[in-house]
Amino acid sequence: MENIRQAVERARGDRNPQASKDAGVSRSSIGSGVAAQDAHGVANNECQLNTGYLQSKRVIAYDGSDQRSRPYDMLRTQVLQSMTLGGWKILGVTSPGPGCGKTLTATNLAFSIARQSDQSVILVDLDLQKPQVANTLGIIPANGGALDLLQERHSLAGAAIPVRAGDRSILVVPTASTRESSELIGSRAMRNLLQEFRRSYRSHIVVLDLPPMLASDDVISLLPQIDCVLLVAAVGTSKATEIEECNRHLKSCHLVRLVVNKCAEANTNYYYY
Repeated sequence: MENIRQAVERARGDRNPQASKDAGVSRSSIGSGVAAQDAHGVANNECQLNTGYLQSKRVIAYDGSDQRSRPYDMLRTQVLQSMTLGGWKILGVTSPGPGCGKTLTATNLAFSIARQSDQSVILVDLDLQKPQVANTLGIIPANGGALDLLQERHSLAGAAIPVRAGDRSILVVPTASTRESSELIGSRAMRNLLQEFRRSYRSHIVVLDLPPMLASDDVISLLPQIDCVLLVAAVGTSKATEIEECNRHLKSCHLVRLVVNKCAEANTNYYYY
């Protein structure tokens, strides 16, 4: 694919150590705050997120007036156009390896989509070995979330936490960690869970924060069950050979976009994906 080839060339040629840590966010934007907590984890109790804490984690796309959200809005428009044309509802977000900003991209993209008046979003943490969604949002779930669902100890309605940042709300399914991710990702329970998303949340876009693709076989085994994938690479972190290997695995899957993080854009004081 042309976008993959362009990213490979960029990954080979650009190694700027001063680039921003994450997509679309200025290094000077770090704020302070205390992590918000969800006291009960009950689906009908909305959790108000601490926006100061979100800013410290570079989550900014809930606020459409913040110019740093614009790259995520551009990504949102492109992704939704592809998903609408394909009739797709479940988007997986992955990266070649760790440290590329996939969780940040998935979280900001989810909030950006939620700012569309006709869109609802569920953000699901399926990085079962090293989950980051709850920490990124500053919530402390009362149960194991997606892990409980896959071990058939909880219902989806009880695991999904409504969270609000500013005036935007999304549903979040965090997860506890486990070393048995491969067995669970490839299980009947995972197939049933994805079917339940399609059946019970037909009006929602489902954004799955997946593990890094080359860290295990988790993503590869899940690809046939999801609709499309967003691949997040990072200049200075992702190697060209890793992106090429991901491309080989994704030949049988719908790749909606490739995001290249940590690229400084000329003539601007903030950074684009």
